[in-house]
Amino acid sequence: MEKGTLIEFRLHGERRLAVTERPEGKTHWIVVDDKNQSHTIHPRQITYEVAGQSYKPAQISSFLQEVQRYLDPTSIEVAWELLVEDGTTVTPMEMASVLFSDQSPPLVYAAHCLLSEDKLYFKQKGDRYEPRSATQVADLKHQIEVEQERRTSRQEFMARLTKAIAGEQVEWDRRDRQRLEAIEKYAAVLADVIRAGLNQESLNRAYPPPASVLETMNDLGRPGTPQAAFQLLVDLGLWSPHENLYVRRSQIPVHFSDKVLDVAKQYAKETPSDLEDNRLDLTHLKVYTIDDESTKEIDDGLSVEYLEDGRQKLWIHIADPSRLVSPGDELDLEARRRTTTVYLPTGMIPMFPPELATGPMSLVQGKICSALSFGVILDEVGAVQEYGIQASIIKPTYRLTYEDVDEMLQLGIQGEPEIAAIAKWAKLRQLWRQSQGAINIHMPEAMIKVNGDEITIDILEDSPARQLVAEMMILTGEVAAKYAKAHDIPLPFRSQPRPELPSEEELLQLPAGPVRYCAMRGCMPRSEMSTTPGRHAGLGLETYTQVTSPIRRYSDLLAHFQLKAHLRGEPTPFSAQELQEVMLGIGTAAQEARLVERQTNRYWGLEYLRRHADQVWQALMLRWLREDDRLGLILLEDLGLELAMRFTKSVKLGDRLSVSVSHSDPRQDVIQFRQLVDQEVQPAAT
Repeated sequence: MEKGTLIEFRLHGERRLAVTERPEGKTHWIVVDDKNQSHTIHPRQITYEVAGQSYKPAQISSFLQEVQRYLDPTSIEVAWELLVEDGTTVTPMEMASVLFSDQSPPLVYAAHCLLSEDKLYFKQKGDRYEPRSATQVADLKHQIEVEQERRTSRQEFMARLTKAIAGEQVEWDRRDRQRLEAIEKYAAVLADVIRAGLNQESLNRAYPPPASVLETMNDLGRPGTPQAAFQLLVDLGLWSPHENLYVRRSQIPVHFSDKVLDVAKQYAKETPSDLEDNRLDLTHLKVYTIDDESTKEIDDGLSVEYLEDGRQKLWIHIADPSRLVSPGDELDLEARRRTTTVYLPTGMIPMFPPELATGPMSLVQGKICSALSFGVILDEVGAVQEYGIQASIIKPTYRLTYEDVDEMLQLGIQGEPEIAAIAKWAKLRQLWRQSQGAINIHMPEAMIKVNGDEITIDILEDSPARQLVAEMMILTGEVAAKYAKAHDIPLPFRSQPRPELPSEEELLQLPAGPVRYCAMRGCMPRSEMSTTPGRHAGLGLETYTQVTSPIRRYSDLLAHFQLKAHLRGEPTPFSAQELQEVMLGIGTAAQEARLVERQTNRYWGLEYLRRHADQVWQALMLRWLREDDRLGLILLEDLGLELAMRFTKSVKLGDRLSVSVSHSDPRQDVIQFRQLVDQEVQPAAT
């Protein structure tokens, strides 16, 4: 180059013109731009040299003005149409001839600008520019249109986001919902982040935000973290501050498909024909259904039949949803996918559509209902003497709550002797199971309910009515298992290995009640599900299965399919191998449902305590979690909640102490207690 050469270079990505002034060292040049500012540049930074004459910095402005008159982007398309057929390549100078029929320096530079800025019609190859083929241009145009549409959609989405955050009503379109679903999915990983206790660096590694989520968060000026995504959804009014992340992070389906709902509506309107043509008519029996007042899915009822020989026959009637469901149909596959009804403080996620589960599947008071009825005669000590299973029809007489039955037993209502008879047999059964090695553990159980913004916590009392129903359900499970074992019917049998309990001497050293039960509970092994019958040590039974909740537990429905097929004299729908395969799948789903129930109950328990931070709670020290760290498990006796607490004062198992909440953050799954001394208790309680 010589002094006075007009060159183009890039400064911070911007096209700039300058005039060469003098060499700097062996390779660099000092150049001066139109503002008379000097720049030191290397030759490789130069993107174009204007040939033909020398310039001074003061001439740059007028040169650019001349060039500007010819920078019409549409002209490049005209040139392309002339050159594309032959595929002729051009230099900027040749392009100036094509476009302007002139090769003066300003026009050649204008051609260079048009070619170098064009991303559609020409591609650079060295110092020349080659026209793209018509197909390539069409593809690029399509890509540009798509990108432009995406940018427009993104801008419109951001406008709607801004309105929604401001509290205005907006309507989300299909693309909006896709973006929002991506944000929801990313926000839901917050549950895993909290559970794993990840720091920011680990979080970024384990859960990097998807590109679309990061784009949205950046556009809003918010961090690309699960916490920020969660807060955005709350600000948009799409999520509650108490959104259940455990459900969202799980595989639990919250909504039924349209196809399943259509089948449910059809069956609720018109019940299909019954496969059972020999149902036993038990409508003459008085049938009691006993449940919590809030329960809508009524799946069991109890009766007593007085036989001519003076004996009493217990009848346990179980709802028969398989009257409407067949193995492999839409309802069956949906129930198998869900595995169980999930019970949460905010409501339940049912296994079957509610219009079926609470309607034709349930044992509804005063209506003729299909059932699977278990008739049992017990001997004088409570062992099963005779039993039978029948597909039946019944007519539930009374819809009772546990409180109703407790009151009836307490008052000794003469008009309902059947209730007293069932209670007597239930007590005898309990004593018999204890004689067979049953292990009774009675820990307080909290029942948390959320209604709107109100949280209530009640303790489920181990009342006579609850014990009565529990014993009848266990009896039914024993009878079903006995029948299946005797007839070689594959069922989802339940068993439990014998636990290694503390010695009698060790147990006696522990305070009676929850502390002792807690020590025993910690030794109990998990129950197991198998197609092979086995002893259930906890219940004290040689064989056992669950059949009493077919509306709410898929394993119970499986047992109904198998038993009813045998009763009809047909092959069972599932072989032992097929049943085992189904059980493997539903076992994982059931475990996930239990985890979600436990996590959700804990969340609302912590939220309740957060709202009652000033209250004094009476706590019972149950056991040490890590004695070296002074970390123990306490029971809040008024609530039935078991929570960890770090002690600062000396404490022993069974000690009762007064505590208050010093910090509770349910979203972060954190609770901290403070042990109160005597002089603090009275003022705090007041």
